[in-house]
Amino acid sequence: MKPKGLPPENTNAENFYFTKQISNKTQMVVVLKDGEQMQGVIEWYDKTCLRVKRDDEPGVMVYKTAIKYMYKAD
Repeated sequence: MKPKGLPPENTNAENFYFTKQISNKTQMVVVLKDGEQMQGVIEWYDKTCLRVKRDDEPGVMVYKTAIKYMYKAD
């Protein structure tokens, strides 16, 4: 049996996910590695960070490496 190669570095899954949430203006909860949580709409993203527009507070740019996980707000 021939061993499989390494998976591709970029599957475009992240691009698809962020683009969908941005276009739908989905309210997201972003949980940081230090436990802090923020809620807002993702305005844009790039290779290293994303910008979250919050309702009652100024928008914030978050490094992806600081994010523990994120999910859609109810």
